Amino acid sequence: MSHRSADLLRIRPTLSGASITAQTSEDERFQNHTLRPVIKLQNDLLIAAFRNYSMKHKGVFFELGPDRKARYIENAIQKDIKFRNALKGMIIGQFTLEEYQCYTRNSSALNKRMMHMVIERLKDQMQLIDLPSLVQ
Repeated sequence: MSHRSADLLRIRPTLSGASITAQTSEDERFQNHTLRPVIKLQNDLLIAAFRNYSMKHKGVFFELGPDRKARYIENAIQKDIKFRNALKGMIIGQFTLEEYQCYTRNSSALNKRMMHMVIERLKDQMQLIDLPSLVQ
């Protein structure tokens, strides 16, 4: 294992609760062993990126109610390809070489899982995106 891979794995948070069995699919295994820890590690960056995205789009997000904010998050990530690709890059850039090789075998399905997880994480943390002291 390279120094880079060892360093990346060392700084990742460990997550409990995701059970892996013999019936667990390769995608689900990748999700639980790689995507979840990387997304958790990159959480502050993902929030900052979304806050910046919202500010560059006239700050409309900050004036919406909770339901509309949730839809705004979904639409921003699903419809703005450049933004979605930037978020994917923030996550993929934290993969080890071995993980990247696994990712490339089924990137389409894993991208869907990844973006779904990012959307849900941002929706669960709308109050952090909305903090006035951080919006400036």
